[in-house]
Amino acid sequence: MTQSYPNGTARALWIEGPGVCALRTGDLPAVANDKVLVKARFGSISRGTESLVLNGNVPSGEHESMACPHQEGSFSFPVKYGYSVVGDVQAGPDELIGRPVFCLHPHQTHFVTDKNNLHLIPFEVPPERAVLAANMETALNVIWDAGILPGDRVTIFGGGVVGLLTAFLATGIIGTETALVDINSNRKTAAANLGITFASPENAPRNCDVVINTSASSAALNQAIECAGYEGRIVEASWFGDKKTEIVLGTRFHSQRLSVVSSQVGGIGGTRRARWQFARRLGVAISLLSNEKLDGLFSGETSFDTLDQDYPGIIASPSTLCHRIVY
Repeated sequence: MTQSYPNGTARALWIEGPGVCALRTGDLPAVANDKVLVKARFGSISRGTESLVLNGNVPSGEHESMACPHQEGSFSFPVKYGYSVVGDVQAGPDELIGRPVFCLHPHQTHFVTDKNNLHLIPFEVPPERAVLAANMETALNVIWDAGILPGDRVTIFGGGVVGLLTAFLATGIIGTETALVDINSNRKTAAANLGITFASPENAPRNCDVVINTSASSAALNQAIECAGYEGRIVEASWFGDKKTEIVLGTRFHSQRLSVVSSQVGGIGGTRRARWQFARRLGVAISLLSNEKLDGLFSGETSFDTLDQDYPGIIASPSTLCHRIVY
């Protein structure tokens, strides 16, 4: 049976050019077969990735790999981008009507998608916290790629949302000594709230089994090499965009037999690829958001009605962790 949404339109945030945003109104398709209509309640801004999109720093050769689900336009502008929306199902299969769901979708008031793109939010996870799902999925993937084992000494560089979530998960692995390193001392409070040891760069732990960089900083990546112990593993989880990165390999890198590996949420590591699908991974990530301490990762809220005006400032502010959008 075909259903349609009254008025058949929705508003979405579009990036018109570097640093320039607008709210556009567009038509919605009819809801038919296995399609569903979702009314957005909350969203979030992933500052690291979205800053590269806003400022036009996505390399031309990576436009296809960087495209998010339901994206419209292109990175050469205009583009509709974003990947965190929590809403309620308003039309579609009867068993989904009224259910709170998470979807990888740009910032938009209503949208129509296939029901298989939705992830039900469990009762123990508040919808306003569930917008962290995409960030938690990234952190979970980093932990997998890092291969952290019980008792490991682990250091994470970068106290953004992904760095904090990665440290939060690593701390939960029994016996680990986990530290978060950031140049911004204000991140110490957020780390403490999650039970994470905080260190300044000059006090970063040494002789680590695993070192993870989420800071998109060349200086941090090179310090990660200095902090790794013999045959230690350095995981580069940042996305530098079109920024060139210098890595020092002429000091202890070879003598200590170190390895540098990448982690990117767009792929599932080889040891899990045969058993895990993206839907399973995201479902687990959502279930990991039941801890109320994670509410401390939200640094502010903005009404969607003013998002076109507020978005550039939110992206530019170094104090932004996860900024929540309220529809």
